[in-house]
Amino acid sequence: MDASNPIVHPIGDHHAVDLEEGPLIVTMKELPGMPGTIGGLALRVGQFLFAAAAIVIMVTGDEFTNYTAFCYLVAAMSLQFLWSFMLAILDTYALLIKRGLRNSVLLSLFVVGDWVTATLSLAAACSTAGVTVLFDNDLNYCGQMHCHRYQLSAAMAFLSWLLIGMSSLLTFWLWASE
Repeated sequence: MDASNPIVHPIGDHHAVDLEEGPLIVTMKELPGMPGTIGGLALRVGQFLFAAAAIVIMVTGDEFTNYTAFCYLVAAMSLQFLWSFMLAILDTYALLIKRGLRNSVLLSLFVVGDWVTATLSLAAACSTAGVTVLFDNDLNYCGQMHCHRYQLSAAMAFLSWLLIGMSSLLTFWLWASE
């Protein structure tokens, strides 16, 4: 059933419900953050900005190339940056020509790409945070290294992952409702 009954799910004035108008249709295509919307563009811009910040903060450290987790963060965030930047351009194009991105093949590509980049981003952020905690709490290397820089880079990676997670869930929701 594609309709919501106004008695079960009241919208607007709760006292004046007129059943003669017919059922209220609620679609999932109108949620903010979907591909081809302003909200979707904002999520993608946030993703690639946080990914770029994580890369820049990590790369400006002197010793990041000596540790695999830090190199992995740079690689994963580079992929995240490219993916999100490409989809931000696609969202901008869709907004400019006033067309939606609701093709099921395109949405399935977005879902798989978002899941892959989200998994890589979370793994990179967790590994960087874990190594940084190891250096700070257990080995006491932070006096010799730039631990705060690495912690900030991991935080930017987590924020990028949070936004890609939101995008992937919204896109999956739209794709599943097609």
